[in-house]
Amino acid sequence: MLTACGGDSTPPSRSAHSGHGTTASAAPSAGRTGHNAQDVTFAQQMIPHHRQAVAMVGLAPTRARSQQVKDLAARIEKAQDPEIATMTGWLKAWGASVPEADASGTADMPGMDHSGHSGPGHSAASMPAMPGMMSDAEMSGLEKMSGDVFDRAFLRMMIGHHEGALDMARTEQAKGAYGPATALAKSIVVSQSAEIAGMRKMLGER
Repeated sequence: MLTACGGDSTPPSRSAHSGHGTTASAAPSAGRTGHNAQDVTFAQQMIPHHRQAVAMVGLAPTRARSQQVKDLAARIEKAQDPEIATMTGWLKAWGASVPEADASGTADMPGMDHSGHSGPGHSAASMPAMPGMMSDAEMSGLEKMSGDVFDRAFLRMMIGHHEGALDMARTEQAKGAYGPATALAKSIVVSQSAEIAGMRKMLGER
């Protein structure tokens, strides 16, 4: 899950990658900041999606056996932490709700109440679930694994997670209006497609 930018206003932008969906205001009308409802949904959904990926890769240093898996995990974390900051900056600049991290450091899931943090017309509580997200049970199961068993489960889960990000990014490319967000989506499609191919190759070697 790995970046891009462009610009139309003053919202913070930094290099980034990964998103999808529809918000309460589904009409794709660009506001004075050059963004539309799809851009808001993209950022609101990709932040929790990225946080979960960062939580997953955080398990690899002490649980993975393969150095390839550890290296992949480090690359994902290095790419996605700055992207979370970038998308958070967009949402704040737009006056939209920023998903809150929960106690585990991942994030509240869309559909939960984020009252008190919503901007006009951009309620996080109305967001649909993101594709590719792991369930709490799947995450708990991964935490209990180690060695080769962890490596295989991690790769399978991260492939699914990346595939969800591709769905979200393609939706943003097709329906988004904000240049930095659509550029980020494009880079996600390129980088994560390559990572999926690499992970499938690693799985085939196990």
